[in-house]
Amino acid sequence: MGRPVKVITASAEDVAELRLRSKAATTAHRDRFRAQITLLRLEGVRCADVAARLGTTTPTVLKWTNRFEQSGVDGLEDKAGRGRKPSIPAAKVARVITEVTRPPKGRSRWSVRSMGRHAGISHSTVQRIWKKNELKPHIVRTFKLSNDPKFEEKFWDVIGLYLDPPDKALVLCCDEKSQCQALEL
Repeated sequence: MGRPVKVITASAEDVAELRLRSKAATTAHRDRFRAQITLLRLEGVRCADVAARLGTTTPTVLKWTNRFEQSGVDGLEDKAGRGRKPSIPAAKVARVITEVTRPPKGRSRWSVRSMGRHAGISHSTVQRIWKKNELKPHIVRTFKLSNDPKFEEKFWDVIGLYLDPPDKALVLCCDEKSQCQALEL
């Protein structure tokens, strides 16, 4: 006679969450796999049988079963501190991010190479930091006003047409033609 199967239990909410994770198409493979292990163990399936059914090892099944028993569904997440540690000090990353809008004197913007020299890191690292934080110092977004001396007067005339159009009149706007600028009103 073999050893008895250790029975684990869970709340209805935890079971519902595990079922959702095991079937959702958007769930990461590792999360789906861990949920399937836990669901099978909750049904009373032996560790060796779960391992054979899912194509893994008994120690893996035991690991996720124990984590679930100790911490519930949260125990199925990866522990913090895993993976490669960042090789660039956080202070240098913060410097690149905060100084991106303050170019050196005599320049209108930073290039990745000049920022790299300034921060003491490679230009490819600057590029990765900018991309990760969606920084684009090379894109300048400005609004250009007309230098027409009567611009403000014309501006308010147009606004007045929109706000208070003449009776039985149709007001149309057609000022956004490419490669043309409406200079005369």
